[in-house]
Amino acid sequence: MVFSLLGAPIAASIAACADQPDSPQTDSPQGSPSATSSPARRHDELPGGGRTIFPSRRIVALYGRPGTSSMGALGAQGPAAGARRVRKLAHRYAKLTSKPVMPAFEVIATMGTSEPGPRHDYSARLSPRSLTPWIDAARRAGVYVVLDLQPGRARFIDQAKHYRRLLQYPHVGLALDAEWKLTPSQKPLEQIGSTNADDINEVIHWLAHLTAANDLPQKALLLHQFRTSMITDRTDLDTSHDQLAVIVHSDGHGTPKDKRGAYRKLARDLPAHARMGWKNFYRQDEPLFTPRQTLDVHPEPWFISYQ
Repeated sequence: MVFSLLGAPIAASIAACADQPDSPQTDSPQGSPSATSSPARRHDELPGGGRTIFPSRRIVALYGRPGTSSMGALGAQGPAAGARRVRKLAHRYAKLTSKPVMPAFEVIATMGTSEPGPRHDYSARLSPRSLTPWIDAARRAGVYVVLDLQPGRARFIDQAKHYRRLLQYPHVGLALDAEWKLTPSQKPLEQIGSTNADDINEVIHWLAHLTAANDLPQKALLLHQFRTSMITDRTDLDTSHDQLAVIVHSDGHGTPKDKRGAYRKLARDLPAHARMGWKNFYRQDEPLFTPRQTLDVHPEPWFISYQ
């Protein structure tokens, strides 16, 4: 994210980012997501085993845009090195909790941009093919993957369907970033975006059906939020689908007092069955929380990411 808890924009703006060309989606090896991995077989399991995410485990993730270190820790290295880094990070947490810790990548698949781009939606998509090395490396290393959507003026559901084939893998989930959901008259960095329960429920119903139809393990669905106004009508979210593990991910940076205060506010009146997530920022937090301090946050965070 690029806004503090108080909403003041960071001085540096996001440069325009041209979309990478999409690969054709065919049944040929060239059009499939990977030459080394394949979509889910019947009864596939999550990394580490099992088919339900919570309460069996906790997730610790690196967040960012592949190849762009300024957009988060994930982009500071390639897929294999990223897998090694996040596994070491997850191990630090595993020593502090009795629950298994599943390492993860949270990949910015679509990024809010300062220019409209070819779709005139102020959002640059990475092609499914360009994300394949990350998904393959994650599978080999026992790492989960979450595809993060910053839609600009596009619809969440349309961008989610763009990655339908990748979401058919048992170790790939989804994140919706309301900060970057804009109205037709808004532009990134000029205001904080927002979304509503109807737009999120559209994705929830589609993703739950996709998961059930392909006999996939439960999928993580992150809802990024650092202000209550970013998701209107949150109590109307449909979190009843067993196929999804819904996480409200508090992703503000700042002082410990500000971060804890925003987190507690977001945890109030949490939708049924939803759990809380927490983000640490290597550069912007003042200071960076230790793993012990992160786990001591109340209520306990189930998804912890590092940007």
